[in-house]
Amino acid sequence: MTLLTVRGLTVHYGRSPAVADAHLSIHSGQVVAVVGESGSGKSTLAQALVGLLPPAAHVRGEITFDGARVDRLTDRRWRRLRGRRIAYVPQDPGTALNPLMTIRAQVAEALRLNGNSAAPATVLARAGIPDPDRVLACHPHQLSGGYRQRVLLGMALAGRPALVIADEPTSALDTTVQKAVLDLIRSMAADGTSVLLITHDLGVAADRADRVAVMSGGRIVEEGPATQVFGNPQDAYTRLLIDSVPRPLASARPVTEPLLEACELRKTYGETVAVDGVSFALGEAGALGLVGESGSGKSTIARMVTGLAEPTAGRVLVAGDPPALGNGRVQFVAQNPYSSLDPLWSVGRIIAEPLRARGMGRAQRRSRVLGLLTDVALPESYATRRPGTLSGGQRQRVAIARALAPRPDLIVLDEPVSALDVVTQAQILSLLRRLRDLHGLAYLLISHDLAVVASAADHLVVLRNGRLVETGPTGDVLSSPAAPFTRELLDAVPGGLSGAVTPG
Repeated sequence: MTLLTVRGLTVHYGRSPAVADAHLSIHSGQVVAVVGESGSGKSTLAQALVGLLPPAAHVRGEITFDGARVDRLTDRRWRRLRGRRIAYVPQDPGTALNPLMTIRAQVAEALRLNGNSAAPATVLARAGIPDPDRVLACHPHQLSGGYRQRVLLGMALAGRPALVIADEPTSALDTTVQKAVLDLIRSMAADGTSVLLITHDLGVAADRADRVAVMSGGRIVEEGPATQVFGNPQDAYTRLLIDSVPRPLASARPVTEPLLEACELRKTYGETVAVDGVSFALGEAGALGLVGESGSGKSTIARMVTGLAEPTAGRVLVAGDPPALGNGRVQFVAQNPYSSLDPLWSVGRIIAEPLRARGMGRAQRRSRVLGLLTDVALPESYATRRPGTLSGGQRQRVAIARALAPRPDLIVLDEPVSALDVVTQAQILSLLRRLRDLHGLAYLLISHDLAVVASAADHLVVLRNGRLVETGPTGDVLSSPAAPFTRELLDAVPGGLSGAVTPG
């Protein structure tokens, strides 16, 4: 039975439509994925289906849900429908949950508003949370991203909706937590709930969706069964998306004289052991990937390598010396380009900041900034722009240019592409490979995405609960893992686009 039908949906914010003449249908118990680049119209489409577009939006077309037109509902009638019959799960659970309320209070509120007499613990248990009583007593900041995401899904299910719209529900999660969230979404469909899944991850769409709609420039350019769309794409843009999925390196570079040495690293916070006895080495112009679940110690190691944290025991050496803040030999690129750049500064000032701190003159700084913009494939005119006018991929290029400014030997990259769509992700990974060849840089790459690591790192370190469980050339580790945990990580990768992780 057809539950939702969209006919000729067009959404304007100005002259150019954010969504143009979209047609889509969802059947009961079906998972439909909408994929495409940032700005393709995916989130606007999702918000239109739940009546959450801003007042400035101008909407045409028809949206029929369960046999009734809903595109012209008043706010009051939408409030009766939204949550009970159609549920919406936003992308960022960190901002979607009230930081001042316990999880128990927020789940109880959702149950009350939706007329559900179930116990909050039952809701969380249905969402795949193994210890609901502990979670209910927490505030959102006390939970991991995966737990917060499952809380949101549980709250969405509180009204027993016929349709759940999930906007990028797994974009910042490690592979095992991602699998748990996706398994929950699949179980919802098995119970008869329809799911509209908004995602830039083609592996997720290929693995978990019954049908896929591909959006570009506000239009749905291809739609059909997932196996057909990904196995025999008809549109050139769909082929571009598939070709942009990260592929394994053809060969790994040999380890040269160590640039970075970590020996028996240990870091504790009170009685909590974050890193316990981890050792590895990275050669000049090498690329080493750190992978593992949330809480495995990846970011703690990054802080010790950059000199932002002192090891409790063991040592870190960069070119034979302990890392020192301010010497420029080690630079850091953060995960989120939206929060790592000062919104009030121009791009030129952001890139020039480390040069100014080292006493470089104005004329030299300007020349260096323009050269760095060219290196990261941005026009020189961008020097006068502010971060708010740039896309996510452009902001990440600016962050990379800033890291390059003091001519470092090593750049530490913490999830540099996890928030980017597949095309922009491919552009950034290609840029990193080119800069590595151009400048002889070494990279320490932290990522939960094994496909990204396979395409960018020569060697791999697998971490679990602060300990090293496996290390070796990336191709060897991913194609023939020795540790059961590494196999567990590989098994959790969405399998629809299998060539993205292991060499064929």
